[in-house]
Amino acid sequence: MSRDESDAELARRCVGGDPEAFRPLVERYQKVLYNVAYRMVHDREDARDLAQGALVKAYRKLGSFDPERPFFSWLYRILVNDALSFLEKRRPTAPLEAERDAGAPGGPHEELERRERERRIQAALRELAPDSRQVIVLRYFADLSYAEMSEVLAIPEKTVKSRLFTARQRLAGSLGGEVSR
Repeated sequence: MSRDESDAELARRCVGGDPEAFRPLVERYQKVLYNVAYRMVHDREDARDLAQGALVKAYRKLGSFDPERPFFSWLYRILVNDALSFLEKRRPTAPLEAERDAGAPGGPHEELERRERERRIQAALRELAPDSRQVIVLRYFADLSYAEMSEVLAIPEKTVKSRLFTARQRLAGSLGGEVSR
């Protein structure tokens, strides 16, 4: 198997009876799926479960994948839908797990400031409506372009830009300052 095989080719091989062809797809996307899920649900275990569940669902539904479209967009859409369903069922005020980074540069004061800043950002993200949160997560944590976000969310690019603008404004309001980029 070539390392340069496209996602579509790997999916085609898998549907054709080669289940091992799915392994490179898992390796390519499991980390970014986890990161997106974590930013949406703010819990490591739930994010791990959601990312794994999206991969399992994608494997089971590979026959419905359109190889003319980007695989990652299809896969992200599965994850986003599952994460949004999960969030609808969960209490909106679930506690945020404290993050620990023993290797952070600087002294205790800088570490305390970093943790407080991270806590404020996570709390502000939790306050956003799910559609606002997902555009922030996809843009800034998954590093997707507007076109990719449009594909993932199955909405026009103009709507993505509008939602992102609104989400930034709300986030800035929650954080008491400007949010740009």
